[in-house]
Amino acid sequence: MPHPTPSFRPFAVRVARVLLASLLAACSAPGAAATPVVGLPCEDCDVPLIGLPADPPALVRLAPDDEPGERLRLTGRVTDAQGRPRRGVVVYAHQTDRQGVYPGEGGKGDDGIRQHGRLRAWAASDAEGRYTFLTIRPGSYPRSTMPQHIHLYVIEPGCALYYIDDVLFRDDPHLTAAAARRADRGRGGSGIVTPVRTADGWQAGRDIVLGRNIPGYPGCAP
Repeated sequence: MPHPTPSFRPFAVRVARVLLASLLAACSAPGAAATPVVGLPCEDCDVPLIGLPADPPALVRLAPDDEPGERLRLTGRVTDAQGRPRRGVVVYAHQTDRQGVYPGEGGKGDDGIRQHGRLRAWAASDAEGRYTFLTIRPGSYPRSTMPQHIHLYVIEPGCALYYIDDVLFRDDPHLTAAAARRADRGRGGSGIVTPVRTADGWQAGRDIVLGRNIPGYPGCAP
């Protein structure tokens, strides 16, 4: 679940991944390749740039309709430190399937993408700062007490890329008080959400405060 684990991959492999991410981002989303990573350390902050669409929608399907599991509508509002909505901020999400596994793409492609799995997507905040992912509730890692979680990253094009606190579910029996204290560091605001039952599954809200508790955040302008 934590993002800032130091990388022990060979230096050449890490450099190759960063170069690949920059090339792919330059071909898809203008300005993304020039977006510096802040809030370090972060082992895999290059992966959100790989495949980044040029113009992500505000509502996107993170898990396909036929993905097994309980449906979840994860939505939120992106604001600056003064509470003003910010448009055009890209939120990248990736998660496990209902079995707690990051489902792969048949072993092909970049190793970072394989690590994140095929349940990955980008949403860009609209004029009111809103973003929405249509997905499923993730499972805990197999044979572990790791709480269910969805990883989130923020991309402020041309200014800053950083990970924020994972989405965690208040009704998850694995989210003990001790686990919540360890996981909820306030990066981008609190990631602990209270899921609400709906007619077809669950709904939860994860608001994001840009730059909150992110070391080295440069204060990106709208």
